[in-house]
Amino acid sequence: MKKLLLLAVSTMLLASLSAQAQIVRLRGTITSLDGDVLSVKTREGKDIKLQLAPDAQVVTTKKVSADEFKPGSYVGVTSLKGPDGHLVAKRVHALGPQVPQMHGAWDSIPGSTMTNSNITGITRMGSGSELTLKNKDGEQKILVNSATEYYNFVAGTRADLKPGETIFSGARVGNDGKFVTPRVAVSKDGVNPPQ
Repeated sequence: MKKLLLLAVSTMLLASLSAQAQIVRLRGTITSLDGDVLSVKTREGKDIKLQLAPDAQVVTTKKVSADEFKPGSYVGVTSLKGPDGHLVAKRVHALGPQVPQMHGAWDSIPGSTMTNSNITGITRMGSGSELTLKNKDGEQKILVNSATEYYNFVAGTRADLKPGETIFSGARVGNDGKFVTPRVAVSKDGVNPPQ
């Protein structure tokens, strides 16, 4: 009986920890900043409060050229399937080492895929190139062309969190429903976060 009770308590504790660790992607427009609380109107039209961790990192977004990305670069690639079924990159952006590897459905552009991987090769193809990306989910080959946009991030400050700027953040949702984040990417000079 004790083992059964211990198993039940352990299962409830794991479920509780799992719920506490839920991460959601937040995108929207800043309406205000009050201390550590960032008020945002999401792209779905909801008003939310985003609690900034005391040491929260703020980064601003800038457009860069493809030349900034070489084999070995750790990148996030937002892509769509082309008419021939190949993935075609819409956006390529730099990633920090803390971002987990992945290849799967993404929600920044309807029908898009996100691939977080190291570039292992770049091959010229016609008027574009093909990126070879390897991560824990395997190898992907993604075409880049003249329409592909490239982004990097620059260290910012809370002074960059101004009303009217757009943000992207991966926030943890606690059991109380509050959003808490260690990092916010914010638009600057009209360049929105690419995620």
